[in-house]
Order: sequence, then C-alpha cells, then structure tokens
Amino acid sequence: MHTVPRLYESFRPSNYDLKLTLDRVARTFAGTVSITGQKMFDNRPIVLHAKTLTIIGVSIDGAPIDDFTLGDNDSLTLDGACPIGVHTVDIQYSGTITDPMHGLYPCYYEHDGVKKEILATQFESHHAREVLPCIDEPEAKAIFDLTLTTEAGVTVLSNMPLADQRKSKNTMVSQFESSPVMSPYLLAFVVGELHSKSARTKSGVEVSVWATPAQAPDSLDYALDVAVRSIEFFDDYFGTPYPLPKADHVALPDFSSGAMENWGLITYREICLLADDNTAISLRQQVAEVIAHETSHQWFGNLVTMTWWDDLWLNESFATLMSYVCIDALYPQWNMWMTFATSETLSAVRRDYLPGVQSVKVEVNHPDEISTLFDPSIVYAKGARLLAMLHRYIGEEAFRDGLKHYFHQHAYKNTTGQDLWNALSTASQHDIVGFMTPWLTQPGLPIVSVTRNSVSQQRFVLGGDNPTPDAIWPIPLASNQPEMPELLIGSTLELSPLPEDTRVNTGGISHFITHYSDDDLLAYRIAAIAGGVELNPADRLTLLHDASLLARAGFISASNLFELVQAYQNEAAEPVWDIVALVTADLKRFVEDHDIHEDKFKSHVVQLARLTYERLGWYPKPGETESDAKLRAIIIGLMAYGEDDTVIKKCLTTFYEAESLLDIPGEIRGIIFGVVTRHGSSSDIEQLVDAHRETHIAELRGDIAGGLTATRDDALISRLIGFLTDDSVVRAQDLARWFVYLMRNRFSREQTWQWLNDNWDWIEQKFDGDKSYDDFARYSASAMSTYDWLKRYRKFWTPKAKIPALTRAIELGESDIIARAQWIKRDKTDFLDSL
Repeated sequence: MHTVPRLYESFRPSNYDLKLTLDRVARTFAGTVSITGQKMFDNRPIVLHAKTLTIIGVSIDGAPIDDFTLGDNDSLTLDGACPIGVHTVDIQYSGTITDPMHGLYPCYYEHDGVKKEILATQFESHHAREVLPCIDEPEAKAIFDLTLTTEAGVTVLSNMPLADQRKSKNTMVSQFESSPVMSPYLLAFVVGELHSKSARTKSGVEVSVWATPAQAPDSLDYALDVAVRSIEFFDDYFGTPYPLPKADHVALPDFSSGAMENWGLITYREICLLADDNTAISLRQQVAEVIAHETSHQWFGNLVTMTWWDDLWLNESFATLMSYVCIDALYPQWNMWMTFATSETLSAVRRDYLPGVQSVKVEVNHPDEISTLFDPSIVYAKGARLLAMLHRYIGEEAFRDGLKHYFHQHAYKNTTGQDLWNALSTASQHDIVGFMTPWLTQPGLPIVSVTRNSVSQQRFVLGGDNPTPDAIWPIPLASNQPEMPELLIGSTLELSPLPEDTRVNTGGISHFITHYSDDDLLAYRIAAIAGGVELNPADRLTLLHDASLLARAGFISASNLFELVQAYQNEAAEPVWDIVALVTADLKRFVEDHDIHEDKFKSHVVQLARLTYERLGWYPKPGETESDAKLRAIIIGLMAYGEDDTVIKKCLTTFYEAESLLDIPGEIRGIIFGVVTRHGSSSDIEQLVDAHRETHIAELRGDIAGGLTATRDDALISRLIGFLTDDSVVRAQDLARWFVYLMRNRFSREQTWQWLNDNWDWIEQKFDGDKSYDDFARYSASAMSTYDWLKRYRKFWTPKAKIPALTRAIELGESDIIARAQWIKRDKTDFLDSL
C-alpha cells in the first residue's frame, strides 16, 4: 500500500486556538483556527491534514496567502514561503455535520414524545481533520484553546473546565481553559440538553456522569461511584496523580465504539455507562470494566501516548489489563480474573489460531489501515493477556514500580514499546525486551505438547497452512512440577519421567494451548473432572477450552470433546460453565441440518444442565452470590435451547405475569424474550417490537433484539430484516449486533445473507471510515461452517479484499470458515453416531 508521509516531521504545532460556531439546525459549522508551530525545513511547504472541509482563507504570520491546495491523503498544502522557525497559521473554514459517527455528528433521542439531539465528536483515530485543519497524528501533541459558539440553553462540555461563558438571547459562547499538551485525536466536545451527577475524589478531582434527559437520574449513580473510585485507585497504583481538574463521563445515544477516552471528557454508548438496580449483574460488571478501562487511558494513552499507531497496544492492551486490575481491587467478590479468562483470553485464542492473524504490534503506513488495528481480539484481548503473563513473570512489585517510573519519566510525551520495556527491565532486573518482543511481533500462538518425557512447542494454526512454522516463543510454563523450567526457550525440552498429574499453564495465564499427548495424561484429567478431584477453576476452564481447540485441529474427535463436556455436569463455577456453554454452541453446528440428531443433542444438553438447574432453582436465594445469579442465566439458557418443557413454560409464565418488561430479572430477560418469540403469540411479538421502538434503555433494546432474532418464522424474519435499514428501529450503532444475531440463527441466515448482498452499497456509504466497517465480513464468517458457505463468502467478499479497511477481516473470515468446515467434514459422521 502507498505510504503516507508523516506531516509532524515537517511542521510541529505547539498550540491551536480553535473557535467554532455550531449550527445544529443547518448541519454546519464554521470557524477559525490559529496554529502556532515549528517549521522544520526551509525547502518544504507547510502541510496540514484537512478532510471534507471548505477552506475560505489562509494567512501565515498575518500575511494572507492564496496559494493553498486540498490534495490527496487529506492534505492541505500551504505554499506561502517561510523559513525554518516558529510560525502562526490562521485558517478560516467551514464544514458539515453528518450522521456517520466520526468527526462531528448528531446523536438522536426522544424525551417526553419530543425528538431531540445532541452533538458529539469522535476524533480517534484520524477524524480530527474532519473538524479542524491540524497535524492529525498522535505524536503531534499541542495545547488546545477551544471556544464554541452554540445555541443558548444547552450544556457545553469539552476536555477542560469552562473558563468563561457568555449568553445572549439565542446564542452562547463557551470558552474553555487551555488543555495540557495532548494528541489531536483526544480533543472532544459535546453540546446539548444533558443532566448530571457529580462527586469529588479524595484529591479533589470533580467527577461527573452525564446523560440525556431521557435517562433516569438514578441510572447515573453506579457509574459515578465506579468512576470516582477508579481515579483514586489509579492515582495510587501509578504513583502519578490524575492530571486534570475534572473528569466527565458522557452517555451518548449514538456511538460507534463502546467508549472513547478523550482526556477529561470520556464518551460512551449508553449501555456501557448507565446502570441501575434492574441492570443485569453481568452488565453492571461490564460497565465497571469499561469505566476502569477508559479511566486508565487517562494515563496510558493520554498522559503518555504512543508515537505512532503501530504501538496502539501501548494504549489498548494496557488499558484492558489495568481495567481488570482495578475492578478486581474494587470488587474482589467478582473474581474478575476468571472473567478475564472467559472473555479476553478466549477472544484472543480464538482469533490467534488463524494463519493470517495480525501480530499485536503491526506496521501502519496509511490512515485507512489504522481502523484494522482495533481488532478487539488482538490489540485489546491478546495484548492484555500477554501483559498479564508478563505481570506474573516479573511479579507485582516490579511491575508496579516499572509503571511508576514510566509515567514519571514520560509524562506529556510520546513513547514506543521500548521505553516501557526499559522501565520494567530496570524494575525487575529481567530482559523484558527479549521476553516480550517475540510475543508482540510474531503473529499466532504456540501449542505446547506434554508427554511423560518431554515438552515441545510449535505454532498452532487452523484454517490454512502455517505461515511461520519455525516460530518460537519464550513460554512461561507455569507447571506444578518443580523439575519443569520457568521458561521453555527452544522447540523441545527432554525431561525425566513426569507424573500423571503434571500440569502446565496453571491458572491459565500463559498464552498457549496445551496438548497432553500421552493418553494417560489426558485420561487422568477427564477422570479428575468427572470424579470431582480438586482442580483450580481456572485449570478446569483451561482444560475444556484447550480441548475444544484440539478437537478442531484433529488431536481429539468432536465426540471425545462432547464426552469431556458431559463430565462437567457437577461443575459449580459460573466461569467454567461459560466455557461449557461456548463448547456446546460449537457442537451445535454439527446438528443444524439434522432434526432427529438435533433433538438427541438437545436432550444431552438438558441432561448436562439439569443438576445445576435443580440446585439453583428459578429464583434467587437469600445470600446468593452474584456468580450464582449469572450461572442461573447460563443454565436456563441451556435448558431453553434444549426445549425443556418446564423451563419453556416458566419463561412464558414469567413474561405474562410481569407488570413491566423491566420487572423480568435482567440476567434472564433476553432468554425469556427468545422463548416468547418462538413459543408465544403474535401479540407477544408486537409487544416486544413496540417496546424496542419506545424504550430509551439500551439494555432492554439489546435484550429484545436478541429475543426477536431467535425466531424461526419466515414472515417475522423478513420483517426484522426490513428493520436493518430503518434507523427508527435499529440504530446504526446496533446494526452489526442485529446482523450477527440474524446470521447465526440458521433459520434467518439465508435471508440475512441476501440482505447483505443487496444492501452493500448502503452499508458502505453508512460505515466507510468507521471502526465497525469490517464487522460485516467478520460476523458473516462467524456464522458459516460449510464449504458451500465458503464459496458464497468468497464470491461476495473477495472482490472487496483490496479495500484496506476490509482486507484483513476478509482474509481471516475465510480461514475461520475453512477451520470449521474441515472440522465438521472430518468428525460429523462419528459425532452424529455418538448421540
């Protein structure tokens, strides 16, 4: 791909004085920006980034120039001759407020029957250029002075507190305090009708949670508590105080990502910030994790920022890890590291086995490639798992001391991974560069084969040929046997005979798949699970998930895997049941097109879940743990899939007896809606559709979407697919979720795939440039398991593989389908015979 020049090498801004007038009704903005910066070369013009802006006038050091051009790569070239040194560029310009959720865009909501909207910004990764001419690169840190002219009577927020606000009859001028030096992608503002609740941290930082008036005031309390405590935790953990006077957290009705860490003005999807007493426990935990993730970014990413996007992991991997460190400290009863094992770890492993997967650290040469870096399974989940592995390797004290040194040394600067490794090497006296570089720069993960006499490693690949067969990693073995070394450095290690209870990767922290390749080693583990022999829940979880991948690779059969799953019927830990449900979902694919065998499989699933269902019952017990409340939802979900009569009737009764849909317990609400959709009446479905249109509660909308898309009725499927292009029903931010739900439902897959084919031009127009643009390639692949579907996938997606934002997702999607198709073709007959 063509390499785009780094503009910061030629012109280095130190200050932006930005004055914007926003006209929400006309969907326009206009203003001026005065940029003071250092010109680095005599023989080059000043070049800035500007995209979809109309440039009205330009001057350099007060002298107007006429010779400016808007060119390729979003460039604004100013050809006025000026020497090396400090110069001030003044630009008058205008732009357009548009619906795609980047740059400056409107968020829509309804309050008391009145349709309203607020304006918000999203500048990461390279969308600041859509609102102001700038050097839109993370290294180009500068001070921002912002003044906004808006309609009167609205709330106006930005990164810093208000310095002055002047109001007239129809307009309002809001001037903000100067920001610290920061990257342009962190500049942000929100304008509209909002309400809030506030508190202060122990150090005096004002923390506020904001939402539209459609959201109830009590939905802000939980987020406010987590936000305050998160700042206090990181103040202590990082040894560097939160660097701004305030921290605003804003729930936006329309937002493409989950959240964005704008310095001092963090923005969220409503479902990722707002929670109350009716909110499902699992969602409350997710809200806490997202808040902690974005709060940790105020240090990792904002105070200290990657020099270029190839070190995006410095932001996202660390923020993901630190969110778990923080929430585990604030809510120890949640056992967040088990959640880490069932979310981040599984996400990472199930992406990392594909042959074309990216490494954590990836070279980036063009803005269109940047969005492809935000792969949640790699830069977030895998990166976090590698850092957790590093944390375990060097210990808590060294890890924390290294981070403190890193922040003290690099505050308000840009860094590379080498700077962090230097800090951690000094603190730990370990060669961190040598340890981490192979993990960050090599794609994929190893499989570690354990026999009675040896341990060996090689790259684990499904869905294609191994592109790096000689790859070797320094692997922390984490064994329960003292004769095992701390690290496996080479490809093979010979050992004296090991006992049958030998384990590696205890705790499941290290990033590899374990294959106990001697039959007696594996048999011992299966017997231990079935017989209730004491094993750490993390080890029970890891054993089952590793087995699921070994089955895909042909080391064991699908029927062997199902036998192992059934050994877990006495399992008590909710995170382990998460994996049981995941593996069960994998095995469902074998019976999708065989009604008789599907019924047999469902009977096995009900039998698997019944003991735990009888133990937990339908209603919470006094003093019940939050883990058991989450487990009840998993078990009821399995029983409902198995069409258990008692559970189906109970779901319908709960729905009919509820005075309000919100009275249904949040953990099982979506399951009940799915049962009602399949077994209820047409009026029940109308009730759900109407509630989805009318509710302002994002969690309820999500539950309804999950329920309705479980339908098997062709007419309803057609109607639901019609909703996909109707913004009054399915918001753009939720479209990918509806799409994947419908694709994964075998009864609606055909119609949904046709919808994608028929509406691609519309999708491209709506999502091009958005981080979610490649979701359609990834999610469609995730629903396909046969060679016939592989052909159809290739026919549609291969012509689009040259689009930089889609290339990697399309290639990985193809490998993902191949991996499942190979597995099902190899094991299907044997699996069906075993039922």
